[in-house]
Amino acid sequence: MTRIDLLLVETRMRRELSPRSTLLCDTRETEWRMMNRPNGSDVSYLDYNATAPIRPEAAAAVIEAMQSVGNASSIHQPGRRAAHRVDLARRQLAALLNCSPGEIIFTSGATEANNLALRSTYIPGRPLVTSPVEHPAVLETARMVTVERPEDLVLLPVGSDGLVDLNAVEQVFATRSGGVVSLMRANNETGVLTDLRVVAKAAREVGALVHTDATQIVGRLPVDVAELDVDLLSLSAHKFGGPQGVGALYVRRGTPLPPRSLLVGGEQERGLRAGTLNVAGIVGMGAAADVVRRDLSEEAKRITALRDRLERLLTCALPNCRINGRRDQRLPGVTSITFPGVPADAVLAAMPDVAASEGSACASGAPTPSHVLLAMGLSREDADSTIRFSLGYVTTDAEIEHAAQAVARAVTQVRSALADGSR
Repeated sequence: MTRIDLLLVETRMRRELSPRSTLLCDTRETEWRMMNRPNGSDVSYLDYNATAPIRPEAAAAVIEAMQSVGNASSIHQPGRRAAHRVDLARRQLAALLNCSPGEIIFTSGATEANNLALRSTYIPGRPLVTSPVEHPAVLETARMVTVERPEDLVLLPVGSDGLVDLNAVEQVFATRSGGVVSLMRANNETGVLTDLRVVAKAAREVGALVHTDATQIVGRLPVDVAELDVDLLSLSAHKFGGPQGVGALYVRRGTPLPPRSLLVGGEQERGLRAGTLNVAGIVGMGAAADVVRRDLSEEAKRITALRDRLERLLTCALPNCRINGRRDQRLPGVTSITFPGVPADAVLAAMPDVAASEGSACASGAPTPSHVLLAMGLSREDADSTIRFSLGYVTTDAEIEHAAQAVARAVTQVRSALADGSR
């Protein structure tokens, strides 16, 4: 058997493992490859939507905070120093979102923030409006809170371009009032953007709240909560160069939130998020937010140009590949590309020097294809043949050139191996 044949067999065997086993296998394999290459320089890292490399400023802030003792809730001097660091980070993140520091609730990440937002705002008997292309942290939470009243859950239709049909929001509220609408600002698999101002206008007319999972857009494009007119917004630090394991929920001042904390215990974060604050993580997130705010415009332009170059190179080398989603309404560094008839897992296995993914990292190893692509109308086979590339602040021209060549070579090799196997 050729190397490609072996890779095809290996990836099929890995699919038979449990999702968690596969995820652990993928994670350890990636870590090993990165650690055994000089600074990881031989790997073109194009998986920023899974996690971005930590920014030097954020890493330095985390280390400094970890070298200092102090619980931010304590009133002694070390505790006050820790609280001061947390307050600074709160101001830095608020500046990035154009909100008041008092409207920021620190969490362990966007998943917790999404859970907190939906569990706190959903009222049985009132609609919970979302879409089938949301992240599982929103979709599964929405299904869970409405399990006893499934008629309250409304999934808006999605077009083949990945855009949510926002006209359907008005149709929902034509017969129902109140409730909450939760739509992501930028899709994590296609990068397609949703115009939340249209959603907010319809929601305001019937007294509904608006929540957005902004995990993928914060730090990639400007986010102004006042301009978006949302009531709640979720984010994770590690998507824009902060540390993993920390995030936040923006809650507009005056938003009626009943005391439905996910965690019961202390009164941290205005009683909405019990538990000792992760000072080091929060400080790192604040430092990343500060850097991003200053460099956002230039970074976005550069990353957009790199993304467009990658697409040109791949569509030239592989003319039958297809780019998914509305191309003029996307995040700067995200592209979802289908390589018809070529299993994405085999392509990824055939190019260990390129880090990309089949879709959301949270669903890595799942035996079913992307729910986002299926909702857009792709066939199961095409969804299984799709790779997401996501670029970021340290992506270089050389990485794009290298990745394009590696992808074209891997797709060609896998396609040839499949053709030989069918004879």
